[in-house]
Amino acid sequence: MDILIAPDSFKGSLSAEKYCDVAKKAVTNVFPNANVVTCPMADGGEGTVEALVYNTKGSILYETVTDPIGKPVKAKYGLLGDDKTAVIEMASASGLPLVPVDKKNPLYTTTYGTGELVKKVIDKGCTTIILGIGGSATNDGGAGMMEALGFKLLDEEGNMIQRGAIGLKDLHHIDTSNKDKRLDDVNFLVACDVNNPLCGPNGASYIYGPQKGATKEQLPLLDDALANFASIIKKDFGKDVKDIEGSGAAGGLGAGLLAFFDATLKPGFEIIKDIINLEKYFNDFKFDLVITGEGEINYQTVNGKLPVGVAKTAKKYDVPVIAVVGSIGKDADRVYEYGIDSIFTIMDGPHNLDYAIKNADILLFQAIERIMKVIKLYN
Repeated sequence: MDILIAPDSFKGSLSAEKYCDVAKKAVTNVFPNANVVTCPMADGGEGTVEALVYNTKGSILYETVTDPIGKPVKAKYGLLGDDKTAVIEMASASGLPLVPVDKKNPLYTTTYGTGELVKKVIDKGCTTIILGIGGSATNDGGAGMMEALGFKLLDEEGNMIQRGAIGLKDLHHIDTSNKDKRLDDVNFLVACDVNNPLCGPNGASYIYGPQKGATKEQLPLLDDALANFASIIKKDFGKDVKDIEGSGAAGGLGAGLLAFFDATLKPGFEIIKDIINLEKYFNDFKFDLVITGEGEINYQTVNGKLPVGVAKTAKKYDVPVIAVVGSIGKDADRVYEYGIDSIFTIMDGPHNLDYAIKNADILLFQAIERIMKVIKLYN
C-alpha cells in the first residue's frame, strides 16, 4: 500500500511536519509494510516557512526586527534549498498575535518589520521572495515596509509621515531616490487568498479592521487613509491599485506590493504546490490513498484552502482522499464536491478546545489508526 500524507498545520497545535510524523506511525502500526510518503504543506499562512524549508532542504533563520507597535521581536524566515529563494511570513514580524489586546489599533501599527526582513534576505543574496501575508496586525498599505526599504513617504512640507495608517492621510509624495536598488532584481511571489479591493465596504479597513482592534468610528478614517495612499500611488507611479482584487489583503499590503514591486499575487497553495512540485509525487508513486487535513474543515475550505487543493491534484490521478481534521465546521460537506471523499475528526468525545490542542498528537494517532483498521478489513 502506497499512501501520501500531505496536510496543513493545526494552528496553535500541530505543525504539518508533526502531523506527518504522527500519521505515518499510525499507518505503519496497522500496515507495517506500507510505503508512506510525507509532504508537510501550507497555504500561505502559518507553517509556510517550515513547509517550504522542509520540502526543499533549506534552513530557518531568525532576525530581530520591529514589531507592529515599534518594539523588537525575533522573526523567522526561510532560505530554500536553492539559496536564492527566501520565504517570509509577514505575521512573524507584523502579525496580530504580536500585539497585546490593549494595544490593538490599526491606525498606528506598522509593517516596518516586514520590510526589515525583506532587506535581510536580500542581504543573503536572494532574488526571489515568497511572502505570505496572512494574519497582519496592520492597515498601513505596506507603507512601513517601504520605509524600511528606503522609500520616503512625505507630507506636503516634505517631512516623513507618521508610521501606521494614521500617517497615510498626510501622504503627499513618495520619493524613490533612496530605495534599495537591489529590489529591481527581486521577484516577489505573494501568497494571497483574499480578493478584497483596497478601499470601500469590502476593502481592507471595513472587512478586516475590526479584528485588528479598529472601532466603528475609526473605520472610515482607515478607509480614507488608504484611499489617499492609492491616489498618491496613481499620481506618482501611474498605477491604479484601488480596486484590484487582492489589493486589500493584509491591511492594503497587497496594494503596496503591486504598486512598488510589480508583485505576483496568487493563492498560497498554488505557489507552494509549484515550489515543492506536488505533482511529481503522483508521477513517482502510484498512491492508493491520500491523507490531508487542517485544523478545522468548513465552508471556507473550498476557497483555495490546502485540503481541497491537495484533493484536486489527487483526483487528476484517480487517487481517493480523506481529510483527518481537528474539527468539522459549518457546511464542511461542500468539500465533497471538490475531490475529498470523506472527513474524519480526531476528537474522541465531547472535549473542549484546550483538551484538543494539548492532546492533538495522541488524538490524531488514534483517529488514523482507527481508519487504517477499517481499511484493513477490506485488504
